[in-house]
Amino acid sequence: MIEVVSVKFKNRGKCYFFAPNGHPAKTGDKLIVETAKGLEIADCVRGVHAVEDTAVVQPLRPVARIATPEDLRVAEINKRREKDAFQVCQKKIADHGLDMKLVDVECNFEGSKITFFFTSDGRVDFRELVKDLAGVFRSRIELRQIGVRDEAKMVGGIGICGRPYCCSQFLDEFQPVSTKMAKVQSLSLNPTKISGSCGRLMCCLRYEQPAYEELVKKVPKQGAFVETKDGYGTAVQVNLLRQTVKVKLDEDSDDTLRTFKANELAAVPGGRPKDGEAPPSVLHYVPPEPEEEEEKEDEWAIPMMLAPDPEPIDVLQQEAASVPAKRRNNRRRHSAKPKQTEEAVQSAPKKGGKDAKAATSGGKSAKNGKNREQKGGKPAIKTEAKVRGEGTKPPKSPARPPKEPSQPKQPAPPREQAAPRENAGQKNRRRGYYRRPRSRSGGESKQA
Repeated sequence: MIEVVSVKFKNRGKCYFFAPNGHPAKTGDKLIVETAKGLEIADCVRGVHAVEDTAVVQPLRPVARIATPEDLRVAEINKRREKDAFQVCQKKIADHGLDMKLVDVECNFEGSKITFFFTSDGRVDFRELVKDLAGVFRSRIELRQIGVRDEAKMVGGIGICGRPYCCSQFLDEFQPVSTKMAKVQSLSLNPTKISGSCGRLMCCLRYEQPAYEELVKKVPKQGAFVETKDGYGTAVQVNLLRQTVKVKLDEDSDDTLRTFKANELAAVPGGRPKDGEAPPSVLHYVPPEPEEEEEKEDEWAIPMMLAPDPEPIDVLQQEAASVPAKRRNNRRRHSAKPKQTEEAVQSAPKKGGKDAKAATSGGKSAKNGKNREQKGGKPAIKTEAKVRGEGTKPPKSPARPPKEPSQPKQPAPPREQAAPRENAGQKNRRRGYYRRPRSRSGGESKQA
């Protein structure tokens, strides 16, 4: 935050910030401030106050002093000079026959420079005029061309609303205004009614434009084919501010209009359908229901509810229903095998013997036994085959005796020198793959 003083020059146009520089300026005081053109007298619009740092354009120029009676006397002399300069300049313009309109004259506080503001439709060659004015006033002369809006801002006046012009009161910059804004606000497009004294569209058309843009989105356009809760029809008149639409329904034979709110109708996309086609329904209007206050229970109170007695269900069925199908199949596959009888345990072959191998080898061992009997070999030892799901694991074998300590390994004899490797041709001849070529006479050629 930084402390500033707000001032206006000639009490019109934009406000400018200046550093108070220790002067207790108040609203309505005359101040002498330092500008880029030198010292100027200004009106204090607001006394010392604090603003954000981002709102200040650096460097911030200071207030030189509060205007004294001598400063006020100099300001009165400058006003008289401005009136005299205005009359002299108008006479010189008529003498040179220039196409320009003089608007205002400003004389700086020090009296070393006079500025003439004028309007014109095109460019003007005023070099001879500047020479004549400089010879009359014996000071620096500057001519500046401005627009019609700046002219209305300098001259001032009363608008059709009965208040002073916005541009001369508080507008800092001129913003663009278009005819589309007048159409959206349902105003008459008569230029004399929507134009200001400057001949341009009124600046106040832009004030309510954002609000109208939001309201237009909620209602259909005038002449649109709409669906209402009473049927289909055509929107005849739209009131944006009240958000109401007057509709002529297709069912009504006379020219009666019904008024609906914006949320009670909807525009049909594509407009009115062709003959014989049923219009689509796009209305989703739900009338608001009165809200009923529900009884809120205390947070600490726990509602107690008695569950009904469950029906008698088999324990196995309940367990099977709680297990997924995939896991149920796996359980059936890998179910525990029932215990063997004592006779089956006694007759079971011992682990590690030939009988055990034959018993555990399954179908292959039985086939091998039959083959041996057919070939005349020793008959295979037949044992009782275990049925899937009817046997148990064989008993554990007794502990093995400890191994005897192994003797130290003797060094291996030296290897003999390997014979030279044969090539592919020698290997083929040794294996008998080599075919002797036949001679031209038909017999086999002798191999050397």
